[in-house]
Amino acid sequence: MGFELKAPVLTGELVRLEPLDHRHAAELAVAAEEDRGSYAFTWVPRADQVGAYIDAQLARAATGMLAPYAQISTATGRAVGATAYWEPRSWLTDDQLDAVEVGFTWLARSAQGTGINTEAKLLLFRHAFEEWHVSRVDLKTDARNDRSRAAIQRVGARFEGVLRNWSRSWAPGEEGRLRDSAIYSITAEEWAECRVRLEERVSTS
Repeated sequence: MGFELKAPVLTGELVRLEPLDHRHAAELAVAAEEDRGSYAFTWVPRADQVGAYIDAQLARAATGMLAPYAQISTATGRAVGATAYWEPRSWLTDDQLDAVEVGFTWLARSAQGTGINTEAKLLLFRHAFEEWHVSRVDLKTDARNDRSRAAIQRVGARFEGVLRNWSRSWAPGEEGRLRDSAIYSITAEEWAECRVRLEERVSTS
């Protein structure tokens, strides 16, 4: 039968991750337009593109390669961004997930720096390591995106290197071009220590 990538609801103190759906569209449209200054290298739809953005993510989900989420602020009950599990990989047996990426992440400007990103990563990593028993979780970003790279390092992922011409560029004006991707990971052996650090950071948010 094989492993089937699904997006279960994951709930924390600051954020609830819900499977992405068109019911989130109106709130995501507002979130995406708050301040676009931090989105230079990230795929964040304009307000009038959110419906098509959700359609694209759900189409990827239908292939079994993506499990997309809306990030819901528990303080307001509103969708403030998105994230996803991406590219599941099973190397040893079809039934066991060995690795998965966390990506397609963005947050409204007002939600950045609030602890929501940290707790969302804690929820996603914990589910991957403790429920799916993966051996590693990957994260990657445009190698030029210093802001994103710093955020990835803050959640405990280790830098592995830059893969040149690795994936499509999301930077404005670079349609049809490839980017260099900075690759990070957390392994199962590192997870216990990483989890403690993340829980401490969430508790002080």
